[in-house]
Amino acid sequence: MVRVISDAAVADLLDLEALLPVVADAFRAQRAGAVERPERPHFPVGTGLDDADPGRALGTGLAMPAYVHGAERYATKLASVHEENPDHGLPTVHAQVLLTDAATGRPESLLGGTTITNARTGCIGGLAVAHLGESPAHLAVFGAGTQARWQTRAVAAATDLASVAVYSPSDSKTACASDLADLLDADVRAASTPADALDGANAVVTATTSTEPVFDAADCPDGVVVVAVGAYTEAMCELDAATVERASRLYADVPEEAVETGDLAGRRSIEELRPFADSFDDPGVASDELVVVESVGSAVLDAATAAWVDERARDQDVGERVPL
Repeated sequence: MVRVISDAAVADLLDLEALLPVVADAFRAQRAGAVERPERPHFPVGTGLDDADPGRALGTGLAMPAYVHGAERYATKLASVHEENPDHGLPTVHAQVLLTDAATGRPESLLGGTTITNARTGCIGGLAVAHLGESPAHLAVFGAGTQARWQTRAVAAATDLASVAVYSPSDSKTACASDLADLLDADVRAASTPADALDGANAVVTATTSTEPVFDAADCPDGVVVVAVGAYTEAMCELDAATVERASRLYADVPEEAVETGDLAGRRSIEELRPFADSFDDPGVASDELVVVESVGSAVLDAATAAWVDERARDQDVGERVPL
C-alpha cells in the first residue's frame, strides 16, 4: 500500500518555522558528502503541441532523485516548469515526489510536490537572510509569483522582517504585495521601479524566470545579501555582471551547477563559490560589502522535506492508502 498525500494536505502539514532547520540539516549533509544526488536531467516538453509554432517547447521537464545517508527513504521528484501557465490560471511549477524504502526498494508514499518545492526553495531565502543579513530585515523582492510569496514568508519565519517592497514589471506586484500584507506583520508595499524596491533594503530576493537582469547594480546599496533563486539554466539571468563582480562572497546550493547559470557563467569560477551551508557559520554581511547566494535547486532538499512531511502525515494519519 502506498500513502498518497495531496498537495493540499502537504500545505496543511507544512510549518515553515519548523521546516527551516530540516532544510539547514540537509544542506549540511550535502556539504559533508553524505548524500546521493545524481545529475538531474532537464529537457524541453510540449514540442509539436502548438499548431501555430510546432517547433516551440511549451515547458521544461525535470527528474530529481536524491538520498540522504541514513534516511529510511529516498526521493524521486518529477517536476515541470511552464512559464505561460499563469496566463491560464495555473501554477508555473508542478511536481510529484515518490518516497521509496531505502532498505527494500518498496514504494512508500506519493506526495504532491508543488508545495514541497515552493517551501524548500523559500527556506533558502529564509536561511540566507537569517544567517547573513541584518536584523530587522528590509526585503526587496523581485518577482510577484508563487515563489516570491514563499521566499518572503520564509524570511518572515526565519528572522525579524520589518518591511517588504515587491517589484515586477507587471501589475501582479500589487496583488502580491496585498497578499503578503494580509499574511505578515510587516510593512508591505508594491514598488514602482527596481530602484524604488532597493531603496533602504538590506536583503534582496530575485524569484523570476527572467533572461535579463532584474535590477541595476548601481541601485543596490552596500550591506546587502542578494538571494537569487530564479536562474537555473545558462539562458536565464537575474543579476547583472556588476552585481556579481561586487560580491565579496558567493554561496551556492549546488556550486557546480550554479556556476553555469546565466547569472554566473563567464563571470565567476567554481573555485569562488562556496557551499551554502558555509553561510551558517560565517559572519553576516558587513556594511561595506555585498553577498550573493545563488540557488538552482537541490533534490536533497526535496528528499529531506518530503520525508519530514511524510512523517507528520503518518503521525496524524493523513493521506489515502492505495495499492500500486
